[in-house]
Amino acid sequence: MTLWQAIVLGVVQGIAEFLPVSSSGHLVVLQTVFGIEQPGITFDIVLHLGSLSAVFAVFWKDIKNLVTNPFQKLTGLLIVGTIPAVIVGFMFKSEIERIFVQGFYLALAFIFTGILLWVADSIGQGSKRTVKSISYFDALTIGLMQAVGIPPGISRSGATITGGLICGLSRETAARFSFLLSIIVIAGAGTLEAWELYTEQVRFYTSDLLPFMLGFFAAALSGYLAIRLLLQLIKSCKLRYFSYYLFVLGAWILVDRFVFNLFFVH
Repeated sequence: MTLWQAIVLGVVQGIAEFLPVSSSGHLVVLQTVFGIEQPGITFDIVLHLGSLSAVFAVFWKDIKNLVTNPFQKLTGLLIVGTIPAVIVGFMFKSEIERIFVQGFYLALAFIFTGILLWVADSIGQGSKRTVKSISYFDALTIGLMQAVGIPPGISRSGATITGGLICGLSRETAARFSFLLSIIVIAGAGTLEAWELYTEQVRFYTSDLLPFMLGFFAAALSGYLAIRLLLQLIKSCKLRYFSYYLFVLGAWILVDRFVFNLFFVH
């Protein structure tokens, strides 16, 4: 892996992990267009750590509160909200990823995310419900939406924020709960990949150290900026800005898939 590839993958991972545009979908597009092969499980772990550090940097007060007071309602809500994605991920993740890396289904997933964001923006700002008012049914509903966001091209953050708004949460609360949920999801994915790394006895080479460091810092910095940006945009109902981009991206993939076959071949 070149240093340029490591930086690009890190930036894309950090931005798309938290902005509602699907990080896994964008990595599929990037790898297809530029001929970048799957970067490998070790680098995936590094990128997950970079994304995780961005969440810690923004929500360190919330995380400190959870660590110092683990037996609180918010802990239970986050666990309930994680269960659907864990079940779907363990049972179908490989099959889902195999299907959605294909151009046709990937394009439909991007377009579906764009529609979700239109739904989210159409929901008014009148609700004042905070994190303290979230019920376990709300958490389960948001968790089901998080499971919907597993396929590449469907944004996890976009799906969970939409789920929170449908439950009547305030826009800020929906975004905050979505990002807190991402801590468990990202940490869980990184742990599973680390276990796979251990069981397969994958070797780490010192020549990979610099690309890994660049990827980590690129994911961390871009992720931090992406979280801050989304927290500002969601207050003014501007999620549909991302839907315009996703509609164009999905249409471009479909045209290439069925007409030009430059990147997404039959």
